[in-house]
Amino acid sequence: MPERDTAGPFILTREGLGELFAALRRREYRLVGPTLADGAIVYDEIETPADLPIGWTDEQEAGTYRLRRRDDQAMFGYVVGPHSWKKFLFPPALRLWSARRAEDTGFAVEPPPAEPPRYALIGVRACELHALAIQDRVFLGGPHIDPVYRARREGAFVVAVNCGQAGGTCFCVSMKTGPRAQSGFDLALTEITGGGAHRLLVEIGSAQGAAVLAEVPREHAGADDVGAAERAVERAAARMGRIMDTTDIKDLLYRNLEHPRWAQVADRCLTCGNCTMACPTCFCTTVEDTADLSGDHAERWRKWDSCFTMDFSYVHGGAVRSSARSRYRQWMTHKLATWIDQFGSSGCVGCGRCITWCPVGIDITEEVAAIRANPSPRPSSPAGGPDHADP
Repeated sequence: MPERDTAGPFILTREGLGELFAALRRREYRLVGPTLADGAIVYDEIETPADLPIGWTDEQEAGTYRLRRRDDQAMFGYVVGPHSWKKFLFPPALRLWSARRAEDTGFAVEPPPAEPPRYALIGVRACELHALAIQDRVFLGGPHIDPVYRARREGAFVVAVNCGQAGGTCFCVSMKTGPRAQSGFDLALTEITGGGAHRLLVEIGSAQGAAVLAEVPREHAGADDVGAAERAVERAAARMGRIMDTTDIKDLLYRNLEHPRWAQVADRCLTCGNCTMACPTCFCTTVEDTADLSGDHAERWRKWDSCFTMDFSYVHGGAVRSSARSRYRQWMTHKLATWIDQFGSSGCVGCGRCITWCPVGIDITEEVAAIRANPSPRPSSPAGGPDHADP
């Protein structure tokens, strides 16, 4: 076993990355990371570097996603796909309990499994690290802590990857969330290709990361490697596909709750909820109770929900937000304005998924720019007023 050395950064080869994966599996982590499936780069369980999308990249625009072959064998030469890491830490469907009829006690309640899975998240981008931090504030930062999220989050090992390219819908520079990972990881990789070399610069972000890396063959990074890694990230930062001006954005949206732009975007919006499902920070849920036909078995499930569904704002007498106009306004003003009041930061990390995976190509950066270019002449509600019901 290599002698432990916590200084850095270090260099790993592709074979060394395989050793890193093996070291994580020895600690009984389930590795999840990028892989090819169904015409996209998705997050799923992986075993070795051979499962990564080697030699593939993605091209993204509003309402458009395509895979394309690269001219090299990069393992992380893509941006982000339709999945986010929340599906592992905040699962789309979670059984809260089940119950069966018992002759002596009426019903016997069966709680969910006590031991959560321990995930090693491979390939977490800088914007996604910020998304994890946002969900930490939502689920762990207040008086009502989500025990399922806490258990999964505390058991997670995070391997970040600094971006070497930007996508057509990326705007992390505008949101100050990337493309370089600054914190929130155990290990961070930067892939260096070109000149006949293929290697990974590794930075240590935690004591746990240092302990795992101590089991992996590695070399100290030289100045040339550090410089090549920095240039790769700088290139990504200079090639953002989108820009969002966030100056005074909270008050801008509060002042424009009755802006005509909301009706214009509603003419296109399908209220399908794709943006909320793909978003790495959206967290709305509903609870469903089910029973079998015999009445002997019942279950309660927590499932992802969306503020775009009619039932989401339903109260006795009807839905508070029954129009597409009010639902899109609710989503965008919550993401960029009221989230700041609730949790102290924007709910957007600039990953661009909501733009890419919108079937009609609605672009949140375009909507902000349109309101900023022609704001309402007067405030539409008191400052801090988060939302209006349907007119």
